Amino acid sequence: MSNVEGRGVQSVEVGARILHAMVEIGAAAMLRDIAARADIASAQAHAYLVSFRKTGLVEQDPQTGRYLLGPFALQLGLARMRQVDTLRVAGSAAADLATEFGLMVTLAVWGTHGPTIVQVQEAEVPIHVNLRAGGVYTLTGTATGRLFAAHLPPRIVAPLVEAELRAGSQGRGIGVPTSLPALVTAAEQIRIEGCSTTAGSPVPGINAIAVPVFDHTGQLQCALTLIGPESAVDLGQASPTVARARAFGQEISARLGYRAGGTEAAAEPPATGGRPRRTARAEG
Repeated sequence: MSNVEGRGVQSVEVGARILHAMVEIGAAAMLRDIAARADIASAQAHAYLVSFRKTGLVEQDPQTGRYLLGPFALQLGLARMRQVDTLRVAGSAAADLATEFGLMVTLAVWGTHGPTIVQVQEAEVPIHVNLRAGGVYTLTGTATGRLFAAHLPPRIVAPLVEAELRAGSQGRGIGVPTSLPALVTAAEQIRIEGCSTTAGSPVPGINAIAVPVFDHTGQLQCALTLIGPESAVDLGQASPTVARARAFGQEISARLGYRAGGTEAAAEPPATGGRPRRTARAEG
């Protein structure tokens, strides 16, 4: 079977550019602004918008003349959301990320006891890290745990952090707990940088990069964590590995409908109260 794409319909592609422009603008917009964002003439954009209005893809505010996405666009979006299996998409992404880098990748979700591994993609060259599905990362001592602590509400995170620090090195989680101040500092940095990293912790000589996967509401659904020897996982400020891992997480989030700078709200430090968020869960 040929992999070459068939010939498309140019008018449909132009129409899609207009709809993309309206999504990017994110609010009711004037014709000229939509046309400029879609890089087409206003007259051409107007003809498409007239047809879109007739199909319910677009509405026009009678008071201001501005255009916004219509009820049929909402129905399309809801249908897409119902068809997307978050863990299936993320699981496939974990395999792709492992293949791209030749390194170990874990997929973790928020479970009863904290960040719980649901999938492990082994590295091309085995590394001496004992990770398996069902394992739970510590919140303060691992890149994955800190990522969840940075993005989940304090009401969910704080009790587990307190229990983790009380247990200390006697706890059963993956990674040695550190401290609450260290976690708060790390969480602030993670929200700024868009990823979480650890160097030589919890395993000396092994580095990790954890990136978030958000859904269309801005809720953290899972974490993809790239793990490998420090020689292969550069954590420097200009690291192409960090940049690629971050971009990879953003690509998967976009597939789930997430828009950067949209609905996501930064969590407060774990020491204060907050309202729980829904995430994909594993009873770990």
